[in-house]
Amino acid sequence: MEYGVGIVGCGYVSWKRAAALRKFRNAKLLKVADTDPKKAEAMALEYKCSGATDWNDVIDDNNIGLVIVSTTNDMLAEITIAALKSGKHVLVEKPAGRNPDEIKKVISVYEKLGRKLKVKVGFNHRFHPAIEKAAEIIRSGNIGKPMFIRASYGHGGRPGYEREWRAYKNKAGGGEMLDQGSHLVDLSRYFMGDFTEATGYCANFFWKMEVEDNCFALLKTKSGGAAQLHASCTRWKNIFSFEIFCPNGQLNIGGLGRSYGTETLTFYKMKPGMGVPDRFVWRFPGSDLSWENEFRNLLDCITNNKEPNGSLYDALESMKLIYKIYAANKMK
Repeated sequence: MEYGVGIVGCGYVSWKRAAALRKFRNAKLLKVADTDPKKAEAMALEYKCSGATDWNDVIDDNNIGLVIVSTTNDMLAEITIAALKSGKHVLVEKPAGRNPDEIKKVISVYEKLGRKLKVKVGFNHRFHPAIEKAAEIIRSGNIGKPMFIRASYGHGGRPGYEREWRAYKNKAGGGEMLDQGSHLVDLSRYFMGDFTEATGYCANFFWKMEVEDNCFALLKTKSGGAAQLHASCTRWKNIFSFEIFCPNGQLNIGGLGRSYGTETLTFYKMKPGMGVPDRFVWRFPGSDLSWENEFRNLLDCITNNKEPNGSLYDALESMKLIYKIYAANKMK
């Protein structure tokens, strides 16, 4: 089946989505929309499609069967709901809303429509090759189930960062924990399952804005597992580090390409007598294929009527954990 695709929001991430679409013969970008006419015009010109300044023009287009929602957080839920009601599948960027209530409203519409229209939340990190390889090693059962996770994700911002939309609570819903931190929470759930407790410390160390520039979080599972997470926009050297500790081995994932460094998975496999573990390293220096692989997962789920890998339900559970952290800091 062929899909006409529309994109709402023509920022940095949507350009990655549009580039990934070029890899699929059964998906064609037909229309893009952005409140900034120059952004819409630039993307429309590059991809030889129609441009608009009103997102309803994408939703109302009967030739479009799949919508990518890549706007500021305050519009994610509203546009997703409108797309579903118009009979379209949706790929909505994380975190899929500003708070749990907004995501619940999307889920309510999704379920009333029988879940036949698929909604994929943009947790593209699940589709990075180092993450996929780590998941494969854990699924093999050779190193046991994860006991705990330690992770850090951070960047340093840029001049004027405190005046961008992510700095305002009404637009973003939260700060760095909701932005990059939502990837850390989602990946922690991906590897360890549900967490029943969440707390942490949110603060503004450098950027003078309404939302936090750093969050140090601790998540706990019912069985006593834990994830220690740090999301930051005062890491002047960009970093992505995700370490998974199992009874018989350790998996260290570092880098995401470009300014984050070469994506690498290091596997430390415990020997029967312990001591110095065996070390195996995989490097993934090529282009970032996570955007393409994530879209492929959505198309497969549409074809086979399955829940996507990174669903609305995953987004809701991650958001609930983040809001538990915010509650501990009186930032709701």
